[in-house]
Amino acid sequence: MFSRMADYRGDNTTGFQGPAQDYVEPVIDLAARLDLGRPHIYPVRVVGQALSARGIHDGDVLVANAAAHPKSGKVCVAIMNGDVVLATLRKKEGVWWLHPSSLPSQPVGEDAEIWAVVEALVRFTV
Repeated sequence: MFSRMADYRGDNTTGFQGPAQDYVEPVIDLAARLDLGRPHIYPVRVVGQALSARGIHDGDVLVANAAAHPKSGKVCVAIMNGDVVLATLRKKEGVWWLHPSSLPSQPVGEDAEIWAVVEALVRFTV
């Protein structure tokens, strides 16, 4: 009988040692790989299909860095008119603009702010 995948470590198998046994990789620790222990790193679950054209779908988990500097073309978690939205960042003539897919573009300022820059995406279903 096969052991459950959660119990599988890669180095504990039955039978003879195969030639590739020396190359078994350790279990991937997503919390460590995504550096989720840092105080400014947050997992954010996506609700809706607003950025599906960018490959971000409903139910995905984004890893957002609240300490990251904005970069043009990056996706960010923003607050626009009191609502939390995902938007693409663009810099035009020295001013940062937020481009959400479902709302009009808006400059970062009084009613719009960048909360965190998205650094990674985790998808649990394929």
